[in-house]
Formats: sequence, structure tokens, C-alpha cells
Amino acid sequence: MVKIGDKVRFLNETGGGRISGFQSKNIVLVEDEDGFEIPVLASDVVVVESDDYSSAKMVAAADNSLKTNALPREENVSAGLVTTTEQAVEERKGGDKIFAYVAFVPVNIKDFSATAFECYFVNDCNYFLRYVILTVENDSCRLLFEGEVEPNTKDFLAEYTREEINNFSRLTVQLLAFKRDKPFLPKAAVSVQFRLDPVKFYKLHAFADNAFFDQPALLFPLVENDVPRRELVIDGKQLRKAMAEKQTESREKIKTVKKKGRDEVVVIDLHAAELLDTTAGMSAGDILNYQLKVFNDTLAEYAADKGRKIIFIHGKGEGVLRRAIVNQLAYKYKKYQYQDASFAEYGYGATQVIIR
Repeated sequence: MVKIGDKVRFLNETGGGRISGFQSKNIVLVEDEDGFEIPVLASDVVVVESDDYSSAKMVAAADNSLKTNALPREENVSAGLVTTTEQAVEERKGGDKIFAYVAFVPVNIKDFSATAFECYFVNDCNYFLRYVILTVENDSCRLLFEGEVEPNTKDFLAEYTREEINNFSRLTVQLLAFKRDKPFLPKAAVSVQFRLDPVKFYKLHAFADNAFFDQPALLFPLVENDVPRRELVIDGKQLRKAMAEKQTESREKIKTVKKKGRDEVVVIDLHAAELLDTTAGMSAGDILNYQLKVFNDTLAEYAADKGRKIIFIHGKGEGVLRRAIVNQLAYKYKKYQYQDASFAEYGYGATQVIIR
């Protein structure tokens, strides 16, 4: 699709202007020289000058098949891309590795707190990509988009507010790569799932300069260098099972220490990497809650062991876990004594608790 700021002319009549917005997915608003906005079918305009990618412009046929914008990666500059389906697609050197992204671009980055976001599917390779995008809730899916995007182009999907994005907790994207009218190396079909973290859409620094847009964008990689992105969402039952197994291992280690005698110091490392085999699919809040669960379970196990010293290693970091532990001790375990553990033995980021 055309992009806001593109200079276009009408295919079926004289005149034209610049794209000022989108009335719907298929209807664009063209602002003429008098400042009037004219709603026009996107298929009835052709780009004659793009604000995007001054170093590499799209060569578009003057017909109603215009669909996508050329990508501005440096490799494309000398390729002379032809991106309409009516003509052969010129491939760029080094473009036979699949790179694909879902991208979000602020409509008005100068008013970031109130802006909506344009959503794009980005195809940065020499293959046509047929895609299906689904929203995922529990064990069911709902079709959000389906389409086909030409090599080295991007497809405008929709414009969303932050509130609408909040409804998309997880997305699944399925891809099939191929070439037309020529032999090609087959690529495996891809299905990836990822979380759309709504918090990122409130953080300007989450939007970075990139090779595909002339302004900062939030990119979610689907495939890079032929490698699908790592699965970031784990089945809830599998996650709970893994956490339970890891906790059982931790409890067994604690009991082994306990047998050595009451004077033996129990040391519990609360770092996530020590407690969990993987944190994939877990938010920072999920991890913190699990760390606090181990902390509380440990104190519960030794509640009758008066005088027992327990060292909780939480690390220095930003101090979030330590503050949470101190809060628990101050309000839930008021009789227990606590202090910073020995720096010589445990370094920064450890708290000693004495059961009372």
C-alpha cells in the first residue's frame, strides 16, 4: 500500500496530491494543492514521489496493481527493484535468505502519548511470502490477516490504537516462501508465535531506527537468515510442570543441607537462572512471583527450626527482588531477624534471615 506522505496521481482521472491518511484499509485520503482531502481507492492511485527511502525508489507500473512499497535496505539501491506482479521481479544480491518482520510505526511520533500505530508485514528477501496472521487466546485462534507480499516489499495491514493492541496478547504467523516463473531452493514452511507486549507501545525508546522505514519502528522478527524466531510462548501446563520439577530439585538440595545440623547455614540462590530451566514466555512479574514463592516456601519449611540462618542470594540488579523480600519480612515475618549477608562470603546482593 501507499504510505502517508507519498505524492500520487490518479489513474482514472487527472490530478493527484499527497497521501494524508487512511479512511480504511482500501481507501486512502489524498490531499490536493488546495488542502482538500479526497477519499480514493488505493488501487486507483500510483506513487510518483515517495517521502520514504530517498536513496532507493520503487519502480511502479502505471496500472491498478500497485500494492506495496519497496524496502530501502542498502543492498536494494543498485538493484533497480520492480515490484509489480505484471513484471519480472529483479532480485537483489544476498536476498535468498528469508528475513520477515511484523512492524509497528507511530502515525504521529511527535505526539507519542496519543498516537496510533500503523502495522506492516515486512518481506526482506527475494521470495514471495504468503502469510496468515492469527490472534491466539487460550487454545483457540482467530484469523486477523491473510495475504501475499512480493519480494523486498512491505504490506500495510491496518492502523491500531494502543487500546486495540492491548487485545492482542499473542500472535501466530504462518509463512510459505516461493518464487514465480523460475527455479528456486525450497524453504520450510514456518509457524511462529510471539507476545505483543503492550508496555512497549508506551515507551518511545522501544521504537528504533531501522532499514525499512524513514522513522523509528518497533520490529518483531519472524524469520531472520532463514531461522524462525525462537518460540517465546510456552504452554501453561508445560511451564507449571517445569516449575514444579525445578522446585522439587531445590527442596531436595535444602533438605540435604538441613541434615548437617541446625548450625549449618542454608543458602538459597533466587536468581531465575538457578530456579528455572527456562524463562521463555514469562514476564518480569511472573519471574518475580516465582522467586517470592520459593522465598516463602523456604521460610515455611524452616518455620519450626528456631535459630536457623538462611541466606537468600538475590543479586544487586535494580533491587526489585530485594525490596520485595524486605517487604515480606517487614509485614509477614515480623519476628524474624534479617540483615545484609556477609560481603566477604556472598558479595553484594544477599540477605540473611534468622528464624525466630
